[in-house]
Amino acid sequence: MQALARTTTPSALLVAVLCAGLLLAPAALQAQSTGQAAPAVALSGIMGNKALLVIDGGPPKMVAPGDSHRGVKVVSAAGDSATLEIAGQRQTLRVGGAPVQVGQPAPAGSGVRIVLTADSGGHFVTQGMINSRPVQFLVDTGATAIGIGLSDAERLGLDYKKGEPVNVGTANGMARGWRIRLNSVRLNDVEVREVDAVVTPTSMPFVLLGNSYLARFQMSRNSEQMVLEKRN
Repeated sequence: MQALARTTTPSALLVAVLCAGLLLAPAALQAQSTGQAAPAVALSGIMGNKALLVIDGGPPKMVAPGDSHRGVKVVSAAGDSATLEIAGQRQTLRVGGAPVQVGQPAPAGSGVRIVLTADSGGHFVTQGMINSRPVQFLVDTGATAIGIGLSDAERLGLDYKKGEPVNVGTANGMARGWRIRLNSVRLNDVEVREVDAVVTPTSMPFVLLGNSYLARFQMSRNSEQMVLEKRN
């Protein structure tokens, strides 16, 4: 059984990225300020041993190990990741990963409406959370379930190997993945619980926001905006 359809433009984009081995750090990774005490921090790049940080959606800032910027201290940086100290806690971020925020818990997900804006390529990329952990979503109406790459699944602490084995399409052909159920998937203040997902045996630059989540909403599109209204 093929768990994820790969017919839409976003899916084709991901396959191309996987084949080319590109490292993505799109502007959409910049976090918007939430008004909470702790900043939202994203790693935009690495230059030598310095980390290029984006804090609360502000301009990128190159920070050397031992230095701080807006309360965020760089402990070390190498390869495609950096270890930071945020609000007294150490976090390891990777280039192109979802912003990390340490501080007050997010308010209850009681919202019912999500508005997304397409990026310059016409794709809908947005930040969100799986089981209260930050991720970067790419809307993919051709995916039957939420698609999670192996590295994201491990970062999220998902016990995917206990899931149902399924066949999934990858850049190298068919491979075994795992179907699991997520306790919580959240965008902005809208939360959906008990959502099916498939963990792929390869890493992906985004988590595919597929129809196991989208089907819980009434979807409409107006020009460059996509609106999701939660069904009763």
